[in-house]
Amino acid sequence: MSLQSQVEERPEERRAFFIGADWDNVSEEEEEDHHQLILHKANALASQNCLKEAIDWFSVAMRYEPARPEQLSTFVDCILRNFKSKVSGPEASPDRSRDAGDGSGEHVFTCPSCRGFLGEAVTVACGHSYCKRCLQRRLFSKCKLCAEPVSGEEKANVILCGLLDKWFPDELKQSKTLGEVDALCRRKRYKEAVALATDVIQSDSDTTMAARLSRAEAYTALKQYRLALEDTEYGSSSGYSAEALFRKAMVLHEMGQVDESLQAFLHCLAVNEDFPCAKRQVEKILCDLLSPADKNVKVGLRETTHNTLPHLRSKTIAADAQAEPPSPVQRQHQHQARAASAHHLENQEKRWESLERPGLSRAHSLRVHGYSFCEEGLKRVCSAPQLGDQEKGSLLKRKLSVSDIEPCVVDNGSSKHKKQGLTAGSKQQITKAKNCRSVPEHQLDPNDLECSLCMRLFYEPVTTPCGHTFCKNCLERCLDHTPQCPLCKESLKEYLACRKYMVTSVLDTLIKQYLSQEYAERTKTHLEETRELSDLTKNVPIFVCTMAYPTVPCPLHVFEPRYRLMIRRCMETGTRQFGMCINDPQKGFADYGCMLIIRSVHFLPDGRSVVDTIGGKRFRVLSRGMKDGYSTADIEHLEDTRVEDREEQERLQELHDEVYEQARVWFQNLKIRFHNQILQHFGPMPEREPDIQATPNGPACCWWLLAVLPIDPRYQLSVLSMTSLKERLVKIQHILTYLQSIPSN
Repeated sequence: MSLQSQVEERPEERRAFFIGADWDNVSEEEEEDHHQLILHKANALASQNCLKEAIDWFSVAMRYEPARPEQLSTFVDCILRNFKSKVSGPEASPDRSRDAGDGSGEHVFTCPSCRGFLGEAVTVACGHSYCKRCLQRRLFSKCKLCAEPVSGEEKANVILCGLLDKWFPDELKQSKTLGEVDALCRRKRYKEAVALATDVIQSDSDTTMAARLSRAEAYTALKQYRLALEDTEYGSSSGYSAEALFRKAMVLHEMGQVDESLQAFLHCLAVNEDFPCAKRQVEKILCDLLSPADKNVKVGLRETTHNTLPHLRSKTIAADAQAEPPSPVQRQHQHQARAASAHHLENQEKRWESLERPGLSRAHSLRVHGYSFCEEGLKRVCSAPQLGDQEKGSLLKRKLSVSDIEPCVVDNGSSKHKKQGLTAGSKQQITKAKNCRSVPEHQLDPNDLECSLCMRLFYEPVTTPCGHTFCKNCLERCLDHTPQCPLCKESLKEYLACRKYMVTSVLDTLIKQYLSQEYAERTKTHLEETRELSDLTKNVPIFVCTMAYPTVPCPLHVFEPRYRLMIRRCMETGTRQFGMCINDPQKGFADYGCMLIIRSVHFLPDGRSVVDTIGGKRFRVLSRGMKDGYSTADIEHLEDTRVEDREEQERLQELHDEVYEQARVWFQNLKIRFHNQILQHFGPMPEREPDIQATPNGPACCWWLLAVLPIDPRYQLSVLSMTSLKERLVKIQHILTYLQSIPSN
């Protein structure tokens, strides 16, 4: 049932909700439930892009009880959709950071977020790399290239940082200096930050724009707003447009220009919707705007609804006519609430009268709680929020529509850019030229890109959260033994639990582009190793554990490192099969076994796994071997000898039917406890098969019986090795006859 239906189809609750005739006797829990219901309704309308109606309901909720800023997240999305659909121009164009991804050749050293040099590179969980500055400043919460969530807690990529230091020492030094500026700001040493940022700017490096934005943050903290705006205006025309707009909005907000700051925040989100800090600020501003001007007046819910939502008055009046007359005390409370609400609305109406622009027809606008929305969209928002000190409590004019949006132009030196002849186009060309870096050939050394575990060129390099890089297969084998980084011993339990070993795209691209010959040889070796593992008759992996039978399920709990590796290789090669044999004290494992087919693998957070398998072909061991700790074998598959004579087929069928009926009776007569255990582990007894020689392993009921009958594994092994269906049926018949002869206790 929809929220609208909940409100409209429950008359008793609607009566208490809209009328509030006996609101003083309503419990706090019921009040909270009603308040949450209004917020849910408002969010539902916002998610459907019903902006005006959502404002109505948010106004009701916040007139009665304050809401947290994060509760307006859906409302902000709604406003942003309307804003983006109207705004045109470069400042509202989507972020083009995908075009500068670190997967393309010439932009391999470019940060996908700021499009600057990939200084102090950090590789996130999805395998893409960003500069440390973008992650520390929380400029995004999802990867720009694949939209995967980014935690921002990863450490710098050791291998990649070492390569950048070797190939581009000057650029890396500049990036580290910029990091020092941000560190000074975090320690609130703003004057030192300004001085250091100025040095970076005067060096005319490709970190100039980023340095200006860092300096703007320091200027803002020092309350030097004009200088801060000058730096943000410089960055607005560069590749840092979203960050520059955010920094500009923060400056304007600190100056008390909340309406202009709100526009700038929305422009920032229009350029880059995934800018968490900007969205949080918009939520806070709207929360202040929607809150009543007088924080000390708590208006009853009935009065709030009656006065704030004009289109609900008819419902309220109709309900009033049916309600019982209120008591004198209730009438006094209601009168006070009406007076407070009427006074508030009268003040808001006067404020609107004084601020309404000439020529704007009021006949086509909806005025709700001091806010006005025109039919063509959100036109203006007016209120009187508390902005800190009392002298800042003056009325602010909010401009959120296209027709009313005007860029906040501040004469802060933008003409200076023109005097220098540095247009936006020329700056983009300079930035592009600096981003197209190439590795110095004389400094290219394949040894710099070797895995520290296998001492070979990286193949599918994977970077851990602690910043160390290994071949994917090498890392997985190490994590089979211990959930720690092989180099720094930092715990990787969470990383192991996620099991998202994503290839580090920058290193993979570097190897393929600059070491193509070495990569081809490394790939050839890997394919040969994989092909060897894919052969189901040579060096077949053997799990030495228990008896397994064709068509019978065999669930396994895998915890030993050697078998973790074995199962993973079976999955990676695509065979999804391995052999199962019981132990043999002299030979290591028995001469006969059964192939198991992996149906599914459930990995546990600590690296263990539960493997669901089912029996496949039987086999005989020809020779034994070892590989990486687990047993292997060369094998030949077994098949039943087919009976061709018609009379023998009939006698074989009769024998099968006798054994099947005998087994059915034995199973039915089992104690309920044993009966249920068999059903739980092996499932029900298979149905009769029309052709008992249709498969190389014979009817499934024989193998099911062999698995559930309480007999010695050595005896079971002898039956498994038989290639005559008749002999197998006779053996099973003897076992059943013996078990039925034993009196049950």
